[in-house]
Amino acid sequence: MLTHPAFDPVAVQLGPIAIHWYGLMYLAGFAAAWWLARQRSAQSWRPVNRDQVDDIIFYGALGVVLGGRLGYVLFYGFDRLLADPLWLFRVNEGGMAFHGGLIGVIVAQWWYARSQKLRFGELMDFVAPLVPIGLGLGRLGNFIGQELWGRASDVPWAMVFPRDPSQLPRHPSQLYQFALEGVILFAIVFWFSRKPRPEWSVGAVFVLFYGLFRFMVEFFREPDAHIGFVAFGWLTRGQLLSLPMIVAGIVILVWAYRRAAAVQALSKQGKGKA
Repeated sequence: MLTHPAFDPVAVQLGPIAIHWYGLMYLAGFAAAWWLARQRSAQSWRPVNRDQVDDIIFYGALGVVLGGRLGYVLFYGFDRLLADPLWLFRVNEGGMAFHGGLIGVIVAQWWYARSQKLRFGELMDFVAPLVPIGLGLGRLGNFIGQELWGRASDVPWAMVFPRDPSQLPRHPSQLYQFALEGVILFAIVFWFSRKPRPEWSVGAVFVLFYGLFRFMVEFFREPDAHIGFVAFGWLTRGQLLSLPMIVAGIVILVWAYRRAAAVQALSKQGKGKA
């Protein structure tokens, strides 16, 4: 059995202002995404240029923050929102939800693509490899802050979290998510996107594998206390929200490759007639 190092969740205290490690992880994620986007935008076949990267990251950050908060409130605390609408703005009482952040990013990038006359699918394919960096760092922030710990377990690496009233050894599920949603997901999407692929396919790979990894790790993560299991005595809210991602990822990936094959066949047919 291990014991959590009991890191101070506050990285810097400036008078009444406390800067938490979780917030710094978000900033580091945006900075790393900006750097990677700048590097990849230099490749001639990418859909955006370096001058557009700053705006893409800015719109993405807005989508993450606004969508993530709205998603948490709607998916995990709708009853509380109805009773206290101002709770939406008290971000220190409940955080953000990835699924809401994803929707926020999609909406923000759609708006940007429309304003710049970019192909939305190509832009999402460009953005997809940037996202796991922030996801992984965010999970490290959860671990430092002793948030979203795992279910009770007797595995040798089970960990006792000082802030856990039960003091039971638990799965360090934040680290599982760091590995799966951060490191491994980044490796898969980065590798897949290293050369031109059919439009929408890179985004589909991200959505598919995130959904799979999140569904898996939810078996080790403690369900939200005020929600518990939503069906069958084992299905969590996170799994319920991830199922459509898995289905959508598969459908979009198959559609993208079939569409690309059809376009290629028509092109060959046209050249043959010429």
